[in-house]
Amino acid sequence: MKSKDKRYTQVKNYLLEGISQQLWTAGERVPSENELVDLCKVSRMTARRALQELYSEGTLVRIQGKGSFVAKEKQQSSLLQIRSISAEIKEQGFEHHSQLLLCELQNADTSIASVLNIEADQLCAHSQLLHFQNQTPIQLEYRWVNTAIIPDYVKQDYSKITPSEYLSSVAPVTEAEHKVEAIIGDENIRKILDLKEDEAILLLQRKTWCNGQLVSYARLYHPGNSYSLGTKFSTVNSD
Repeated sequence: MKSKDKRYTQVKNYLLEGISQQLWTAGERVPSENELVDLCKVSRMTARRALQELYSEGTLVRIQGKGSFVAKEKQQSSLLQIRSISAEIKEQGFEHHSQLLLCELQNADTSIASVLNIEADQLCAHSQLLHFQNQTPIQLEYRWVNTAIIPDYVKQDYSKITPSEYLSSVAPVTEAEHKVEAIIGDENIRKILDLKEDEAILLLQRKTWCNGQLVSYARLYHPGNSYSLGTKFSTVNSD
């Protein structure tokens, strides 16, 4: 694991150094995933991870069908960094994996249509993923996406990339709204998160925009005794 992480960091640093030395300036295309494989002598997975991190951080932007480009200064200054749960867990020294429970197109009901600012019964994408810290459920993610803006959302392989990482790569966040509350939660959510009877749920509701367009609405459910805001995670006590 450490050797893979080191190769990923080397690719990322290669790109960052090239940008700092103005080898690639704002608006210019950087080497593609395939080109990075040859230039840095790494696997496609390693090159892809480096690019995805730079998309999430707002250093690069991806234009479908054209490639990856250095973000313009105006874009970078306005981007909000929405960290993926995968990156947060790994930074704490744990392993992350997720289980895809649902990913489909559906007709938006009245409440979701209102949140996404679309017409009732208009098609939207809906996904449900369960994220794990090592083998412990740490986040149940329910997400609705405006497919008029992100048409390929349901076509992605979310065993290789998290929804937030994908959305950040194609529609970088320029505005976000959060609402946090402690709830009891329904029986199904509690069962999925494997919660004790006396354990509360921390619900984070998040809406994200890209250049004035509302892209995504997510309900993120966390075990109250094992999750804290501020990108910190801890293991669940076994007693």
